[in-house]
Amino acid sequence: MNFLFQIGFLPISLWDVLDVAIVGYLVYRVYLLLRGSIAFNIFVGIVIIYLLWWVVGMLNMDMLSMILSQFVNVGFIIIIIIFQPEVRRFLLLLGNTTLGRRTDVMLRWFTRNLEKKSVNEAAVQELKLAILRMSKDKTGALIVFSDITDLDAIGQAGVSLDAKISQSLLLSIFQKESPLHDGAVVISKGKILSASCILPISHSAELPPHTGLRHRAALGISERSSSKAFVVSEETGKISFAVNGYLEYNLSEARLSELLADQQI
Repeated sequence: MNFLFQIGFLPISLWDVLDVAIVGYLVYRVYLLLRGSIAFNIFVGIVIIYLLWWVVGMLNMDMLSMILSQFVNVGFIIIIIIFQPEVRRFLLLLGNTTLGRRTDVMLRWFTRNLEKKSVNEAAVQELKLAILRMSKDKTGALIVFSDITDLDAIGQAGVSLDAKISQSLLLSIFQKESPLHDGAVVISKGKILSASCILPISHSAELPPHTGLRHRAALGISERSSSKAFVVSEETGKISFAVNGYLEYNLSEARLSELLADQQI
């Protein structure tokens, strides 16, 4: 085997570097999934049990080792049961990161044309104008961008629209007098798929106590799927963006334009 370099008596190969990189990436993904939640404390507790089991085994403490081994033997099943939502979210994010990006590159390569670009730019402009208008008027709004793999996570709740993206429609949906203004608007495949959708609420400990339901719902759907969401605060009019369990607050018009241009509309 060819070695890249050697540290003392320890030879390092390309496969060693790749092994460490993959493990590091997986650990980082697990941290992103669990940070700010009670699941992180549970995970730390499980790690401590494994470390104690390993230490008492090395010290030949047979009785304590036997007790801890009972937890270790069913450890994988316990992890699956306790962390079922996090495991599902991890697999979803992993699949979307690999297959989604590969599919996206292929689609861009084969379907890029002036007509499609023009339609996308028009939709982005309509969305931008609607969000800025609602921000100026302090009209609360929650707009979610989803692909087909996320529809099960959002569910079929809400009112089906399947309508063209337009500023006037979005403004009318989120007006306080509208019966649809309380929930979220879901945009998928270049259309307003549905309105008044009820989203899962985030219980992240990193959120300030005064965080409203719209922001918690935006963060919640981004934690459980690859969906992304824009929020307009009814109290301040400020615009926020949720992605991968992270909230970016107080977007400028330039930043809003940049984020909208990146969405698959």
